[in-house]
Amino acid sequence: MSVKYSSITKKIWMSLMGLFLMVFLVVHLSINLLLLVDPSRELYNTAAHFMGTNPFIQTFQWVLFLGFTIHIILGFVLQIQNWIARPKGYKIKAKSEESFFSKYMIHTGIIILIFLGIHFVNFFFRVKIFHTVPDYILNGVNTGMEDMGIVVVKLFQSPSYVIGYVIALIILGFHLDHGFQSAWQSIGVNNSKYTPFIKGFGHLYAIFIPLGYIAIPLVIYLTT
Repeated sequence: MSVKYSSITKKIWMSLMGLFLMVFLVVHLSINLLLLVDPSRELYNTAAHFMGTNPFIQTFQWVLFLGFTIHIILGFVLQIQNWIARPKGYKIKAKSEESFFSKYMIHTGIIILIFLGIHFVNFFFRVKIFHTVPDYILNGVNTGMEDMGIVVVKLFQSPSYVIGYVIALIILGFHLDHGFQSAWQSIGVNNSKYTPFIKGFGHLYAIFIPLGYIAIPLVIYLTT
């Protein structure tokens, strides 16, 4: 009973952290889309500067990192437990296990983890550790803000980086498609009234959020 309860607890925590990260993806995307709205990068850099200097958000970023860490660790632990518990596989599989995406959650998760590592090096580490981001100059005046926008633009002018980014976001979409509905199921929201809506919304989320992110490098690459 204790082992079963421990496994259920891990799934609940991993699901809660996953849903938390999905909310973050929406916020992050809304900020990144400012690069397409304002080619001067002023709106994006202003938002980035606020995010980078606001004490509450700076504290919250560590909560975000903790959320990533918990989600990743529990994902690996649960997968290993599943492999140990059923080395030959079940004869009868649950519906959730029959879906294409559910079979490869650990694989897509590893690819996303590698992508996050590259992403952190290119952005977070450059600001917090390496301090290699240039100042943002607007109309010949130093605004006192770092030009994070130009960092993004230069990266997205590289065809290899754009291709890798697009592939990673497509894989993220696969991960989100199963992860969204699985998360709600794990925390107990699983009935005939809500499940169809959750599945439908999850499919739309897994399509439009990655597409929103993918649009940014494609537009920048094709127009700059």
